[in-house]
Amino acid sequence: MSQQPLHAAPLSWGHGPRTFEVFIEPTCPFSVRAFNKLDALLKQVGEDNVTVKIRLQSQPWHLFSGVITRCILAASTLADGKNAAHKVLQAVADHREEFEFTDHCSGPNMHTTPQQIIERIEQYSGVQLAEAFARPALQTEIKWHSKYARQNGIHVSPTFMVNGLVQADLGSGDDIEVWAQRILA
Repeated sequence: MSQQPLHAAPLSWGHGPRTFEVFIEPTCPFSVRAFNKLDALLKQVGEDNVTVKIRLQSQPWHLFSGVITRCILAASTLADGKNAAHKVLQAVADHREEFEFTDHCSGPNMHTTPQQIIERIEQYSGVQLAEAFARPALQTEIKWHSKYARQNGIHVSPTFMVNGLVQADLGSGDDIEVWAQRILA
C-alpha cells in the first residue's frame, strides 16, 4: 500500500517582502518567550510588510526535543497544516515544563515514553497527530530544518535572521519594538 505524498505546510505567517526567521527549540524557555511574541510582532509590523518563519532547532540536551519537533512537523502535514502546527507549538509552550527534564537529566519525565509525549501533545493541542508522526517520509522535513540551520551557522535557540542575515544581537528578551525596527530598517 502506497501512501499519499507528504506535504508539510511551511511554518510561515504573513506575506510581506521582509523575512523574519526564528530558530526555536520548542521546550527551550527562551524560545518559548520568543515564540509567544510572534503573533504580536506580526500584528505590529503588518502581514503585508513581513513574513515570519519558524525554523525548528532541535537540541539534544532538551531530551524530548526530537520527538516534539517531529510532532510539530507531523501536525504541519495535516489538513489544517500550519495552523495545526501552531496549535502544537502553543500547547508545548503553554506546558513547557511537562515536556522537560530537571537539569536536562532527571525528574518526572524519566519514565515517560515518546508515545506518552505524543498523547500529551494531542491532549493539550486538540490535534490528532499520531498517524502523521508515524510516517517515515516525515524525516525528510525534519532533516531539512536541521540542514537549513546548519548551513546558516545556527547553534543556539532562539536565533533570529532578518532577510537572510543572522542577527546575533537580537534576543528573546527584547521588546517586539526592537525586532520591528530591525525588520523595517
